[in-house]
Amino acid sequence: MTTTAPPGLSRTGNEVVTAARLLAADAVEAAQSGHPGAAISLAPVATLLYGKYIRHDPQDPHWFGRDRFILSCGHASMLLYAQLYLTGYDLSLDDLKNFRRLGSKTPGHPEYGITPGVDATTGPLGQGFAMGVGMAMAFAHQRALYDAEAPTGDSPFDRHVWVLASDGDLEEGISYEAGSLAGRHQLDNLTVLYDRNRIQIDGATDLAWSEDVVARFEAQGWRVSTVARASDGDIDITALDDILSAGGDHRPHLVVLDSEIAWPSPTARGTAGSHGAPLGAEEVAGLRRELGVDTAPFDVPDAVLDTAREAVTAGAELHRRWDGQMEQWATRNPARAADLRRVVDRGIPGELNDSLPRWEPGTMVSTRDASRDTIQVLAEHLPELVGGSADLADPNRTAITSSGSFLPEDGGRTGRNVHWGVREFAMAAAVNGMVLAGGTRVFAGTFLTFSDYERAALRLAALMKLPSIFVWSHDSIALGQDGPTHQPIEHLASLRAMPGFTSIRPADANETAAAWFVALEQDGPAGLVLCRQPLKTLGIDPDRIVDGVRRGAYIVSSDSTADDPDVILIGTGSELELAVDAATTLRGNGYAVRVVSMPSRDLFDRQDDKYRDSVLPPQLRARVVVEAAATFGWGDIIGDAGVAVGIDHFGESGPATDVQRACGMTAERVVAAADEAMSRSRK
Repeated sequence: MTTTAPPGLSRTGNEVVTAARLLAADAVEAAQSGHPGAAISLAPVATLLYGKYIRHDPQDPHWFGRDRFILSCGHASMLLYAQLYLTGYDLSLDDLKNFRRLGSKTPGHPEYGITPGVDATTGPLGQGFAMGVGMAMAFAHQRALYDAEAPTGDSPFDRHVWVLASDGDLEEGISYEAGSLAGRHQLDNLTVLYDRNRIQIDGATDLAWSEDVVARFEAQGWRVSTVARASDGDIDITALDDILSAGGDHRPHLVVLDSEIAWPSPTARGTAGSHGAPLGAEEVAGLRRELGVDTAPFDVPDAVLDTAREAVTAGAELHRRWDGQMEQWATRNPARAADLRRVVDRGIPGELNDSLPRWEPGTMVSTRDASRDTIQVLAEHLPELVGGSADLADPNRTAITSSGSFLPEDGGRTGRNVHWGVREFAMAAAVNGMVLAGGTRVFAGTFLTFSDYERAALRLAALMKLPSIFVWSHDSIALGQDGPTHQPIEHLASLRAMPGFTSIRPADANETAAAWFVALEQDGPAGLVLCRQPLKTLGIDPDRIVDGVRRGAYIVSSDSTADDPDVILIGTGSELELAVDAATTLRGNGYAVRVVSMPSRDLFDRQDDKYRDSVLPPQLRARVVVEAAATFGWGDIIGDAGVAVGIDHFGESGPATDVQRACGMTAERVVAAADEAMSRSRK
């Protein structure tokens, strides 16, 4: 971080802060939509951070050595956009004028990949906080892994995470999970500035909230500082500067900012109305009078812009120094440096595919056990692979046996097994943060039914196109006696409905190894859906399986020389075995059968028509899909004559085989469905 003061730490008299406040007000007014209050009142805080504390380079928003800033209260997006424009990022005044307009670089909430300088998509409150925790965890792990010997402050891996959070962020349950996690891991590279303005859409926060936030975070293992308001009502920015300059200890830092929303607007400050609606032309004019300026909307004087854009020169110098540090480190550590380059580029070692474990046909193994064995091979070839489960490492089979636990004690930050605790939502969001940090491949495990707890974070992963990997075991009703509370039914259909998310449900051990490899290839999030019960390893040529899984579906067997079988049986996951058994019966009855494995609807839907038609020829209307889950969403695959064999009700508690039989997951039912489909197709 820099050591010189940013341009101006005074309050209303500071011209850069004034420009930031007015840009926020003007942009919301022009859009006639937005959240001006926090963006106006927090402008001094953002100016201080971007001018003095955040290590960044406006000319290289993707610089690996930069700090990260997350606006967890993403509704105040104009606070961030104003800083990015003023400090010289690739954001123009016209971009600010187009705030919230279709196709602009300034969407209503910050979006990763849309606006240069935005490090995470935020808006769903609390998730930015949790992603910040994940980023800090990734940075701590990389520091220990690559440069543990360097004194603090002397390593190119010394990076800090800054989060700006609101009352709403800390009301969300995910902030309790993530805050507890950060305290346990002593993430001293994390600073959260909490804007305690005590206002939200419904009015004062005490309508819904009365807890002692300071005591809460202290109990979770955080260092807490408080910045009171200055005598004129503004945030005491000098006091904040003193606190941030003072250094800390081995704890994450929460800085409580007592503020007045929309200060210094003449009548809107301190009101719920200023939270989520334009101030109005008269109020914005009054704000200008309070600030002592008479500029036109979006008018930033050249002298003010020149002052703010000293950040460009400062950032370039920080970057140059860091490059020197990194060059010295690489000279001392050539092997680590070469590996880091591959990791940052997300390269997959060429030998990995050939190194995947293989199982002989007939071997009985659950896909969760096959996943466990595959993880060990992946961990050997991918030292950047880190993972863990929500207190389910053993039943999920996610432990990397060659590594220890990621913990702050006794050099444990090099450990690759993360103990997330029973915190599925924070786990998924923090995984997204770790992926956003770069240089780490991360997976997180739980039972498929508890993917519901993760769903909001899965959605953000898909929206940001993050290659996060989620491992879900205990799919379907075959987990048995845990009963319907733990037996997922609607979850697969729900995951498939999410744009950009890739779910893969392998059918046997060899498909599981391939599924892991394909998941690592994805440019977006992927979820592996695994079973608890042993499955027979099918006699499929292993050399065909990776490409088959990569395409989402492939032909397992077809006994028609004319390429026109009487019926196509399509199995996913554990039910492919039922399709294979049913095919044996149907062939004995004189029918020609094609069996198709479809481990991923998502991947199959992305194939071109030629490949899709080669697997499922349009003229072949007699089709059966078999999957131990809701049949919703299979209509386009089975068509007007096909039959979906599934479960459109919740499960039962009992031994797995009894529950499967009671729910109709039998080869006999598949045979009957095939007879019905063939009858329909003839009509």
